[in-house]
Amino acid sequence: MLTKAIKGVKDILPQDVARWQAVERAARELFKVYGFSEVRVPIIEHTVLFTRSIGTTSDIVEKEMYAFTDRGGDEITLRPEGTAGVVRAFVEHKMYATNPITKIFYMGPMFRRERPQAGRLRQFHQIGAEVLGGAEPSVDVDVLALLYDFFQRLGVQGVALQINSLGCKDCRPRYREALKSFLDARRDMLCEDCQRRIETNPLRALDCKAAGCKVATADAPDMSEYLDDGCRDHFAAVRQGLDDLGIVYSINKRMVRGLDYYSRTTFEMVATDKAGAQNAVAAGGRYDGLVEELGGPSTPGIGFAMGVERLILMLPEDGTPAPGPALFVAALGDEAQRLGRRVAHGLRKSGVWAEYDYAGASLKSQMKKADRSGASRVLIIGEDELAKGVGILRDMKTKEQAELPLEGITGELVKRLS
Repeated sequence: MLTKAIKGVKDILPQDVARWQAVERAARELFKVYGFSEVRVPIIEHTVLFTRSIGTTSDIVEKEMYAFTDRGGDEITLRPEGTAGVVRAFVEHKMYATNPITKIFYMGPMFRRERPQAGRLRQFHQIGAEVLGGAEPSVDVDVLALLYDFFQRLGVQGVALQINSLGCKDCRPRYREALKSFLDARRDMLCEDCQRRIETNPLRALDCKAAGCKVATADAPDMSEYLDDGCRDHFAAVRQGLDDLGIVYSINKRMVRGLDYYSRTTFEMVATDKAGAQNAVAAGGRYDGLVEELGGPSTPGIGFAMGVERLILMLPEDGTPAPGPALFVAALGDEAQRLGRRVAHGLRKSGVWAEYDYAGASLKSQMKKADRSGASRVLIIGEDELAKGVGILRDMKTKEQAELPLEGITGELVKRLS
């Protein structure tokens, strides 16, 4: 019986990997100039890390986490998002004692059991960045500029930056109570999930995709009217900073994000094409209480994560063929094949991609293999060439050929192909 991949997970095949590498390379290059360093944290964590940070009433914890009890009796979860693990590492290794502001980024797989769709899988990949330390609005602006610049660098079209403020622990309770009263009066119009959320997490009703909930909450109270002076000034300074940098954005008053740890500035990069029903390609926000919640000192933080699968769907089609080897060695006969292997090995040691035919087939067959491989050039070595002490270097595009002395041929090829 053929064993297939689990539903909702996907193989990334060699012909697709080049686009993934382009995204990852662009991220590493841009994060470096913004002063970020990479961190790599485990894909499994204690379940309590996510219930404490994300919140027990979030959809992720209630419905989507891959949580289990291991053989030692520990409650373990495959990470559904990256921020909690990064903050855990920040606290555990006392990274706050080294620098007043820590800038770190991560890449890797995340896991959520949800309905698979275009760009949305049960094992998916994220690239994320976090700034720990620094409560100033300028930190928010810098993070938003990084995200905006990343999409610009990749040439992604049809995306827009949306921002909002969720207030803080001092002013959000007043809004929460006002929203609860509003939703309770419209309870019959809400879906079952949102009816339950009235008491547990009423803000999530504003983000519900059900048609009835959208209608019911169309004139819901506006969070901006409940911000205290500090949060209002902070959000105004963030907007001013974005304006100063020429970064285009809009305010989405219904943006609430699904995780409990967010406060003040929240944001999304949204798209309407190629990303499936879920149009958020990247999202994040400020989480000033999370480090303290996970056992560290009071430390403000802000960050974002982007879904790589969704981003890949939006990359412009460049029409560039997959790269092939710089040289394919077509050798005929045992002696020529041994020489061909030595030549290919020498090129590889010098950083040049070279291939040769393992089977020692006919010249016609080897030339077909070279063509299918996408090789730029072919080195032909047969009995006649051995007798003359030369190899024939053939350009696969122009069909031009040149004889090269076999003595010192590897060094000459490195010069020509590097």
